[in-house]
Amino acid sequence: MNLYPKIYLQNVQEITYEMLEKNGILGLILDVDNTLIDYYKNMPEGILEWCTNLKQKGIKFCIASNSNKKEKVEMVAKKLDIPYVYFAKKPLKRGLITASNKMGLESNKIAVAGDQIFTDVLGANRVGMFSILVEPIEEKDILITLIKRPIENRIKRKYGEKNQEGE
Repeated sequence: MNLYPKIYLQNVQEITYEMLEKNGILGLILDVDNTLIDYYKNMPEGILEWCTNLKQKGIKFCIASNSNKKEKVEMVAKKLDIPYVYFAKKPLKRGLITASNKMGLESNKIAVAGDQIFTDVLGANRVGMFSILVEPIEEKDILITLIKRPIENRIKRKYGEKNQEGE
């Protein structure tokens, strides 16, 4: 189903080189809000080191954020020293395709990591990228996202039940 991620993790720092390598992933597209920074634009400790470590192992990065605040997205991209696409309009395909072009990689070699099912996971699945859902950094969110969270939580529960049955 297009709403289910390939992998569901607590945060982006749980994404390992071995996990990416096992799935044939050479590039990682990251969401910004509640994935890399919280509502107050604070980046959790360890994100920079995690990103640097994966880059040193050859993983390419790009940010694809739905935020139309270029300065915010650019600030995060500069901290991590990676390219970015702002106002990506996920789950539409164009922003993710632009990000894949910036990395010079085919869709099937890219993973998308983000905290929302209806934007990050659905968008990744629509363009044939490997979808990774992470828990939001914190509960405080913009209004539209707060409205979607209860629906996403039901999908997460069904995803969890489906995976337990498959084991």
